Amino acid sequence: MTTGSDPQGAPRRPLRDNSLSIVFGVLLLLTLLGQSIWGLVGYNAEARTAGLQQLSYWRYVTSSSFAVDVAENWQSEYLQFTLYILLTVWLVQRGSSETKKPGESGRESDKEQQVGRWATAKSPAWARVGGWRTSLYSHSLTLVMALVFLLSWSAQAVAGRVAANELRLRDLLEPLSMAQYLASADFWGRTLQNWQSELLAVGTMAVFAIYLRERGSPESKPVGAPHDLTTSDD
Repeated sequence: MTTGSDPQGAPRRPLRDNSLSIVFGVLLLLTLLGQSIWGLVGYNAEARTAGLQQLSYWRYVTSSSFAVDVAENWQSEYLQFTLYILLTVWLVQRGSSETKKPGESGRESDKEQQVGRWATAKSPAWARVGGWRTSLYSHSLTLVMALVFLLSWSAQAVAGRVAANELRLRDLLEPLSMAQYLASADFWGRTLQNWQSELLAVGTMAVFAIYLRERGSPESKPVGAPHDLTTSDD
């Protein structure tokens, strides 16, 4: 079934037109399910060894142990994209399909960005209106990514403190305050091990895209393109 056509004239098919987000959404749910199942198995195995009470599936997925594991992954992913969106405004990698070409760094002109009097009839309303709304909309992607990062990092801190204090109470130790937990090895160990993996992945992707190809992918240059061709080179 089709529902009209897009601006390029191709018929609109909701499933096809949104297939990338749908597939990633399904994969996200499947991996969360798998993480919860294997996390429960691991948690209960440790509980049996320590002679402690085991948890049901529902109690585990609503526990601080599961929450901190999820939050620490989410915050690092959103940090990765926040930094990449910001840094690629100004920084380039010659030959990479992941950046602008050398000499085109910066915010670009209103004409290039199609804002204000350069906006078209199909431009978003806040791109046309000018003033603070256009300014805010001009940075909305970074702002939302950064907000999700901060919220998920905060969730990691809260859930991580609860989980850490549960272990401390088992050992008859005093619970940590939030300030103490934020300065602890547990918090920064969880945080930095995720940050370094995300930074490694983004950095290597930018470099690999210079020399390696994936035919048909918008993340890759054409197979026959020279290595030194950057994204927007003619």
